[in-house]
Amino acid sequence: MELKDIKGIGEQAQRKLNSLNIYTVNDLLEHYPYRYNFINIVNIHDVKDNENCMIIAKVIESGKVQYIKRNFNRLTFNATSDNVILNVTIFNRAFLKPNLKVGQDILLIGKYDKLKNKFIASDIKFNNLENKIESVYHLVDGLTNNSLIKMIDNALKSNEYIDYIPKYYSDKYHFIDKLTALKKIHNPGSIDDIKKASVRLKYEELFTFMFKINYLKRLNSKALGIKRNVTELSKREFIQALPFELTIDQLKGVDDIYNDLTNSCRMNRLILGDVGSGKTIVATFAIYLNSICGYQSALMAPTEVLAEQHYKNLKDLLAKFNIKVALLTGSIKKSEKKNILDDLENGEINLIIGTHALISDDVKFNNLGLVVTDEQHRFGVGQRNTLSDKGITPDVLYLSATPIPRTYALTIYGDLDLSIIRTKPKGRKDIITVVKKESEIKDVLYKMLEELKLNHQIYVVSPLILDNEELDLKSVLALEEKLRLAFNNQVPIGVLHGKLKNKEKEEIMNKFKCGEIKILISTTVIEVGIDVPSSTMMVIYNAERFGLATLHQLRGRVGRNDVQSYCYLISNKDIERLKVLEESNDGFYISEKDFQMRGQGDLFGVKQSGDMSFKIANLKDDYQILLQTKEDSEEYIKNKGYEDSKIYQDIIEKITFIN
Repeated sequence: MELKDIKGIGEQAQRKLNSLNIYTVNDLLEHYPYRYNFINIVNIHDVKDNENCMIIAKVIESGKVQYIKRNFNRLTFNATSDNVILNVTIFNRAFLKPNLKVGQDILLIGKYDKLKNKFIASDIKFNNLENKIESVYHLVDGLTNNSLIKMIDNALKSNEYIDYIPKYYSDKYHFIDKLTALKKIHNPGSIDDIKKASVRLKYEELFTFMFKINYLKRLNSKALGIKRNVTELSKREFIQALPFELTIDQLKGVDDIYNDLTNSCRMNRLILGDVGSGKTIVATFAIYLNSICGYQSALMAPTEVLAEQHYKNLKDLLAKFNIKVALLTGSIKKSEKKNILDDLENGEINLIIGTHALISDDVKFNNLGLVVTDEQHRFGVGQRNTLSDKGITPDVLYLSATPIPRTYALTIYGDLDLSIIRTKPKGRKDIITVVKKESEIKDVLYKMLEELKLNHQIYVVSPLILDNEELDLKSVLALEEKLRLAFNNQVPIGVLHGKLKNKEKEEIMNKFKCGEIKILISTTVIEVGIDVPSSTMMVIYNAERFGLATLHQLRGRVGRNDVQSYCYLISNKDIERLKVLEESNDGFYISEKDFQMRGQGDLFGVKQSGDMSFKIANLKDDYQILLQTKEDSEEYIKNKGYEDSKIYQDIIEKITFIN
């Protein structure tokens, strides 16, 4: 059965569902509530002053709408509840006015000001006016919560769900059946219903996730790769040729890669490193070793700026080993691109660096032996594997600057061998981090002026408001105006925001790298890995909006040389949490704290990591379930229980296809 076959889902509704990544009936059933409203109706006389409450009221006067400013309106009307006449106000709900018919019973949710006899409503409901638990879903414009509930109720009648838990484990843990769990999670009658359904559905989601991880690990362990016949002398020659000394963790990473590339098993390794820990030089060793053995390498970066940065750094470093490096991005001219593609196919290029342009059909290698993917969570599995498929059995190396607690890393990246780099290169100073209130902004401005006088550069970050690009744009332009006034229009300022085209963003970043722009204001997270050594100060407004891990990533854009750097966090809220960054520069310690405080969401980045996008499970709250499913899925694979399951055979087919 398809979505269009479900009652209430027409073409327009289907498009709305697609924008929520709902394409099948099973997707719809697994679009779980993200929270619940517990509707407990009370008598108006029992409500305390300014207390949140839910009351039944009768409309006695049709509503009036006032448009205060663009995108902001106020709807007011009179209603009566148990002989008390209320003046009701609700903001940004002008569209409700036609529904407010005199004599109609409604449910008011909000705060009651007894002294003024005013009710400030946060929501108004017109149906099902009784005590109940209401499911609340993520929505898109044009799709209401009530209409989605009706679609899900109709889908529940279709029996089009898939039960992923093998019967043995379902019986072992006495789980309720899948259909009952779906009914209880979407239409709970009690908190106990939610608990029973949640445990069952979380286990199912994490079991399938860990099955894929463990099956991939099994496939990878059997995959034959390229055995390179080199001695440890090659490793020593590389290390000695470097203009700096490697850290203990970098040397361990080099050893791991040497062992991987000199045996017959295919390398499938993740280098997980803190910000500025020097992951790239470890990856460079892999490229060097691969090249001297006669194989080509490819390095894929998520942005052109980062690709160009890698090209500039590696070209000079590898020149002494006679390794020819080329850059391939969408901006390369046609004639130049043709020459690069010809040289690549003929084997004259040893290392090609680029963006997703590398996975184009016209990119052909002579003998690709190594694929390096920088910031691996930015690319989908399909993109990564399209590139690795361009060789016979190329070794694969992933880089990530998102430090996460080791225990979690070993589980969620269980299909990869892991090298962790914590220590930073010698000469790097810890970034001095200071939390300031908005009333102390003058202190920050004076510090900015000091750094500018030293010809240093500054990043300023304004938080991205995902729901409202227009509001976001206004806030960043207002910030730009304030800084221009503060520095008397004497300092070149650049702005990055979501309304700019990619080419404009690249131009601004390049001007900042060249020193033409002294202060860069950005609404989005400054690109991970961008290296501008003369940037010595990071100022983050409304820092409470970010998780600690994200703040640490942002802070890592400065302190890229031996000059003392600073990070100022501007906030009036959540001060104690932000002070964790004052006390530590260790990304792994910070990520552990962030995980304890906020859970998985910010740890892996908003809308950033498709591999970690769980529908109901949460790695922090459900880590014990994750560990159990890891053990159970390993047992399931060992006992080959999947061989008699069509569901798991389909999963294996997809895993084998993308691997």
